[in-house]
Amino acid sequence: MLDKVSTPARKRTAKWLGAAAVAAIIAGGAVESGLVAPSPAHAELRSMAQPVQGVPSFADVIDQVKPAVVAVKVKVQNVADRNDDDEDGQQFSMPDLPPGHPMERFFRQFRDQMPGRGDRNPRQERPRQFGQALGSGFFISADGIVVTNNHVVENGSEVQVTMDDGKTLDAKVIGTDPKTDLALLKVEGNDFPYVRLASQKARIGDWVMAIGNPFGLGGTVTAGIVSAQHRDIGSGPYDDFIQIDASVNKGNSGGPTFNLSGEVVGVNTAIFSPSGGNVGIAFAIPASTVENVVASLKDKGSVTRGFIGVQMQPVTKEIAEAIGLKEPKGALVAEAMKDGPAAKAGVRTGDTIIAVDGQTINEAKDLSRKVANVAPGKSLSLTLWREGKERTVTLEVASQPKGV
Repeated sequence: MLDKVSTPARKRTAKWLGAAAVAAIIAGGAVESGLVAPSPAHAELRSMAQPVQGVPSFADVIDQVKPAVVAVKVKVQNVADRNDDDEDGQQFSMPDLPPGHPMERFFRQFRDQMPGRGDRNPRQERPRQFGQALGSGFFISADGIVVTNNHVVENGSEVQVTMDDGKTLDAKVIGTDPKTDLALLKVEGNDFPYVRLASQKARIGDWVMAIGNPFGLGGTVTAGIVSAQHRDIGSGPYDDFIQIDASVNKGNSGGPTFNLSGEVVGVNTAIFSPSGGNVGIAFAIPASTVENVVASLKDKGSVTRGFIGVQMQPVTKEIAEAIGLKEPKGALVAEAMKDGPAAKAGVRTGDTIIAVDGQTINEAKDLSRKVANVAPGKSLSLTLWREGKERTVTLEVASQPKGV
């Protein structure tokens, strides 16, 4: 190791640096005694030498919220195809990615090239077999409603949740939404500890805590910060993930990320990792999305989204210049579906939608998310950019067809 190599030159350098630091600290002490005039460098070094104040302890918050977090255990069919389990019980730790993620195929190919697997076709028909998938979840009401990920419970024949005190209870799936990778479970009872979804958006730099069931260990707490917002990882049409650097691993899926007030700011869903383990990049579904989806799942067992009938493409810098926009923003209409709400309102191919109900559309996915959150039957105003001018149209939002 380089840090173990020691040469006379390095020893002299280290000694000199040490002496300089001591001299600086002594000088700082003299400043405080009024013997010499302070300098900016002395003041900066003196402030750096002070003990760090205000480093948070998460213990009190964890005591309050941890009982509401559960381990989710799912009996699944053909676990060798769905999970990372080898037929002899060996495991290759694939990243915890949502179904359809572009990196999933790469890691599956890598897994199948491991010793003893090279002659196998991962897609070949196999005898029916069952195994156990593990994930996490959390109660959001005292009557036993549990939030988790759709990919944790999909294809499951039996679902159980294990509480923080070790009690295991049967659970029923009451609704799923593959497009946001959320699912809702119900456990019989009416006196469960629960947590609330945050009403305010987490900011980059905020402290957060992730609690879950990594590798089946249960009740595991990790901490970090919100490291980015609005991440699109290609998992679905409504990607808008919070990125956190709290340690999240396989089995954390569906578990909550808390702020320092004990509110859920996100649901842990995926990690990015070449190795399959935590490298400090995890993605959580924002609480605002969770709130809307959960309300619909609880009420109807499915999610109904708004639809205006347009195919969109991003507005690049070149397109913006060509159509006279000052900056690349909005969603360019590639096609307006015949007899769809947008076409009926006068929207046509080549228009650029730059605002919805007065709210700016920065990119095409902004439009998808905003329209999807509008209840079918409600009116919506679109601000269009056409032939170098703005114009506004009003339409009635339809219900999103199945398969769209």
